Amino acid sequence: MADQQEMQDWRRDIHTHPELGFDEVRTANKVAQLLESFGLEVHRNVGNTGVVGVLQRGTGEVAIGLRADMDALPIQEANDLAYRSVHDGVFHGCGHDGHTAMLLGAAKYLAQVESLNGTVNFIFQPSEEDGRGALAMIADGLFERFPMQAVYGLHNMPGLPVGHFAVRNGAIMTSEDIFEITIHGRGGHASMPERTVDPIIVGAEIALSLQTIVARSISSRDWAVVSMTEFITDGARNIIPSTVTIKGDCRALSGDVQATIERRMREIVAGICASHGATAEVLYQNDFVPTINTPAETEQGIAAAKQAAGQAVVDQGVDADCPTCGASEDFARFLQQRPGCYMLLGNGTDGHCGSSLHNPNYDMNDDILTIGRDYWVALVKGICV
Repeated sequence: MADQQEMQDWRRDIHTHPELGFDEVRTANKVAQLLESFGLEVHRNVGNTGVVGVLQRGTGEVAIGLRADMDALPIQEANDLAYRSVHDGVFHGCGHDGHTAMLLGAAKYLAQVESLNGTVNFIFQPSEEDGRGALAMIADGLFERFPMQAVYGLHNMPGLPVGHFAVRNGAIMTSEDIFEITIHGRGGHASMPERTVDPIIVGAEIALSLQTIVARSISSRDWAVVSMTEFITDGARNIIPSTVTIKGDCRALSGDVQATIERRMREIVAGICASHGATAEVLYQNDFVPTINTPAETEQGIAAAKQAAGQAVVDQGVDADCPTCGASEDFARFLQQRPGCYMLLGNGTDGHCGSSLHNPNYDMNDDILTIGRDYWVALVKGICV
């Protein structure tokens, strides 16, 4: 079995050499070489830089997929660590280095278990952060080339105590849509606003009205967020601008709510612009769909988490009905193709390990590498027997 030190060495090496989505050449090569050394059948360049390792034992027809993500973020690391990133502006600020090490550790152990009866596909996915990697692997025939009845994912969670697990049946993470509203007015001199169609006034009215989508168009039984993140003009000190751009981000837990947000946004923009004599274009892009766990696979995940927590921590805990997480996850695309479960694993509450994901001071907690490995091992043993 891969021990703590071995997985830590893998993790820190990947952390030192982070790569962005679809540029994970070094990482993918390291993963593939290790899987080959474990004796697995290895497939490279699945969905561009993705890697799949196949472990088949016995004559059982059960086949599952276990997925880890490999890409880093375009963030400058602020940590002063011996293994800090050597690439300026690129940083493993979400723990994908640790996810990869955990799954490699499980693959090494499971490759030595002769009593397994079935097939395990170890899926190392590229480009999770921008929502392109899962679709690329699917388009490259992931589920046709590597048949599986279910697929499972695992992500570390700062703020959750070390070794504690959290999961829920149904929607556990949200969709993410991004929007860009470009408003065209008629600019002019700031002293003569009556001769202009002021897009700032139009934009301000739109910005306020967008907040009514959640308050008045979404049922209180549902969950949604509409956030504006940028308000950009081409004006200056004494110039009323001609153009205003509003950018933002929307989250939901169902496709119906996603559709309602987009429809109401377009209606609001069109109506307000018409009342002021302005025009606008709305670009609305669905980047991530909700991550929705299925009942039977969630129960399998809970059972494996209880085993892993019991082995790893004294104050163990598995929250089987955790609150929904407002972040989004590319693993959701796999769950549109197959049933499965996405599990959260506590990264700790203090220091670097308690820092938020995507924070320049974040770091994966090496103490949870064995816990994550044990979760994967318990899950496979509970299914492929």
